[in-house]
Amino acid sequence: MKPIRLTPVTVRRVRLTAGPGFVGMMALILATPARGGDNEPPSGFVALFDGRDLSGWRVPQGDGGHWKVVEGVIDYDAESQARGDKGLWTDREFGDFVLLVDWRLKEAPYLNQGVPYILPDGTHARDIHGKELKLSLPDADSGILLRGSGRTQINIWCWPIGSGEMYGIRTNPRTPPELRAAVTPRMQADKPVGQWNRFEITVRGDEVKVALNDKLVLPGARIPNMPARGRIGLQHHGGKREGKWAGPPSLIQFKNIFIKELN
Repeated sequence: MKPIRLTPVTVRRVRLTAGPGFVGMMALILATPARGGDNEPPSGFVALFDGRDLSGWRVPQGDGGHWKVVEGVIDYDAESQARGDKGLWTDREFGDFVLLVDWRLKEAPYLNQGVPYILPDGTHARDIHGKELKLSLPDADSGILLRGSGRTQINIWCWPIGSGEMYGIRTNPRTPPELRAAVTPRMQADKPVGQWNRFEITVRGDEVKVALNDKLVLPGARIPNMPARGRIGLQHHGGKREGKWAGPPSLIQFKNIFIKELN
């Protein structure tokens, strides 16, 4: 087969036929930080995890080795023996930043019989009698905790609404309707359990934006009373009762945790 040669005419035709979709795709490619090897930060970012150990992170006292590094990733089995907060937190505090985090749920062994049917405005769907609709689904649960607070959590789970919501704010009965809608994902952008996902979380002032796998799931939510600074955490969730999971566990791994502080 003869090699194909691009003549000036050919190039001109490509330029003429490139429509808005092509332009949008190129803009997304140019805006997305280039990926190097695992745990090597892209230009302008600093790695919070080096792929070797948990330097720069506060392992909960009495954890028992359940937060650990396995083959270049942070691995958690949801069985920390620590008392109180079992999450993994950075040593440093941060104010405004862009945070990149790759994560994957290893499995979802817990059958959650109470998964709500969440509407776009953040409320729960109900039947004609006013009873809340519930789904029964395999589930796991974790999240990224922002500025030292569990309230400002970016959720990771198996719910149909998708990861990226701010659960503690959405479910607060005192949350105004417009804020409840703002912290509810615009789409479900998760990959199947076992596959890697990437969050890009932007926090500036009291505004939080979240992209999941290059899709903007939270275009911008302004969170009242959000702390000005705080540590970043990886959430523990779940526990066992009589040897069985009593709730959706954080059977999860993290890598490529990079941050760019904003002025």
